[in-house]
Amino acid sequence: MKWPKRIFLFILTNMLVMLTISIAVNLILPLLGFRVMPGQLSGLLVLCLIWGMGGSLVSLLISRWMAKKMMGVQLIDPNTSDPRMRDLLMMVHNLAQTAGLESMPEVGVYESAEPNAFATGPSRSRALVAVSTGLFNTMTRDEIEGVLGHEITHIVNGDMVTMTLIQGVVNAFVMFFARILANLISSQVDERARGAVYFGLAILFDIVFGILGSIVVAYFSRIREYRADLGGANYAGRDKMIAGLRRLQSMYDVTPADNRPLAALKISNRPAGLMAFFSTHPPLEDRIKRLQEAQI
Repeated sequence: MKWPKRIFLFILTNMLVMLTISIAVNLILPLLGFRVMPGQLSGLLVLCLIWGMGGSLVSLLISRWMAKKMMGVQLIDPNTSDPRMRDLLMMVHNLAQTAGLESMPEVGVYESAEPNAFATGPSRSRALVAVSTGLFNTMTRDEIEGVLGHEITHIVNGDMVTMTLIQGVVNAFVMFFARILANLISSQVDERARGAVYFGLAILFDIVFGILGSIVVAYFSRIREYRADLGGANYAGRDKMIAGLRRLQSMYDVTPADNRPLAALKISNRPAGLMAFFSTHPPLEDRIKRLQEAQI
């Protein structure tokens, strides 16, 4: 499915969800003694959708540019004389061709001791694959190829677009419910303090619902990571994909405890307690086990 169609279907589905919520709120609130004008509620829904989706879509459109600026990604020149850099570039392009990508992603390296790689960009034809020096200098060629196969799969599956849309819809719901609840509570206080109470409660509920929303986003992210592992196994080979994950696991095991909360947000082993709900990546041991059991 091409990404414009995915966007259309995703937005349509969530607009229907928001319409259902709007109808339900209009039916339930009067029973509780509150009255909300239909126009006000519809306007709030539209505003939240515009702000929630708009911010996420803008961030997606500039994601490749931001990655280069924020992470200091240095693109590899196709005419480079560095054999290792040329090999990395060709490895990505070969995997991309195997995956059926018509446009080759940009390939870059950025300075970081943390072993990591990522794919970003607004579409399959305008993607970037970046590798940290920590990963590039410590992994074998097969392990790097497995990791790159995983990142290529993110591009093929349109995961950047999908996760952006999920985040946008979650943002819209957070804004909508925060303001509905803030309005219900502030309407019960003295009129002179109503504005300040509403403003404070809206910010508070934005934070609370935003935290809860991040659990939803993280859940979908973990699902996409499992799928990307399978894709990496298909494009690079199961053994290479598992080898890459095992190397990441061994690096995690020797990471100082003080650094593990940061690692838990990316390529982690097994986050403890509530952190497991907020982790965007599944535990490495679970990812390895799934690949070992998968029918490829």
